[in-house]
Amino acid sequence: MTTEPTGFTAGKTKFYQGTQQTQPLFCIEPGIPCDHARAQASELMGYAQELTISGLMNENPKLVWAAYYLGALAKTLMDDAEAGMAK
Repeated sequence: MTTEPTGFTAGKTKFYQGTQQTQPLFCIEPGIPCDHARAQASELMGYAQELTISGLMNENPKLVWAAYYLGALAKTLMDDAEAGMAK
C-alpha cells in the first residue's frame, strides 16, 4: 500500500554563509515529497551529531566544521519541507 505524499518542498529556503552574502551556498529544489525530505533531514542531523562528537573527542575541528554545514543543510531541508506542508 502506497500513501500519497503530505506535500512537496517549496523550493524557497536558502542557506547563506556569512553576512551580507547575495548568493546562497545551497538551496532546496521544489517538488521533493515532504515526508522524504524530512526523513533525509533527520538522517543528516544524525550524521552531523556523530561528526560533532567525533570531532570533539579526537580534537579535530575539521569534523566539527563539517558537522556545522551538514546540520545547516538538514535545517534548510526541514524548513523547506515545513514551508511546503504549510501550503
